[in-house]
Amino acid sequence: MICNTSAHLKPYFTPNLIEAGCDEAGRGCLAGPVFAAAVILPPDFKCEGLNDSKRLRPAKRAALRLLIEKDATAWAVASATGAEIDAINILRASLLAMHRAIDMLKVRPEHLLIDGNSFIPYPGIEHTTIVSGDALYMSIAAASILAKTHRDEHMEQLSREYPQYQWEKNKGYPTSEHRHAIKVYGKTPHHRQTFAVR
Repeated sequence: MICNTSAHLKPYFTPNLIEAGCDEAGRGCLAGPVFAAAVILPPDFKCEGLNDSKRLRPAKRAALRLLIEKDATAWAVASATGAEIDAINILRASLLAMHRAIDMLKVRPEHLLIDGNSFIPYPGIEHTTIVSGDALYMSIAAASILAKTHRDEHMEQLSREYPQYQWEKNKGYPTSEHRHAIKVYGKTPHHRQTFAVR
């Protein structure tokens, strides 16, 4: 798919290498898993409006997800559960989800672009951490969109079982309505037990 793209996004960090961009979604939530995605884009990939998922409206994210999943060289989405988050902390759980996504790629990358400033080295593959990388590199922006949309979809499904927490709207983030529901109804098995509710 070739069209106009966000001019500020760079197509790669290291030329002539197969790069996978990695990003996560849901670190700041009170409930639900943390999701991560890994995306390898073809050299000629261009996509109108591609950007950090946080800067996009839901409808735009949904449209871009379809294009990315159709035209990426390879992509994968994985997660770490609330229990895993409680056991090993949210940062390590986020990186675990990234490793799981990389494990699932059908094409082995030669270099990893990681959004943020922390990463646990993946065996046999060099990596570079980039703060705000989802606003700088196309592959990380694509990964941010997949992680966000897949996680949102998961939380919308969970909300059917627990409608009082309004996860279809807040996606597990600590909104005032979500915090109030926890105080009234308590925590569910999907809540992160180590996260304080203020």
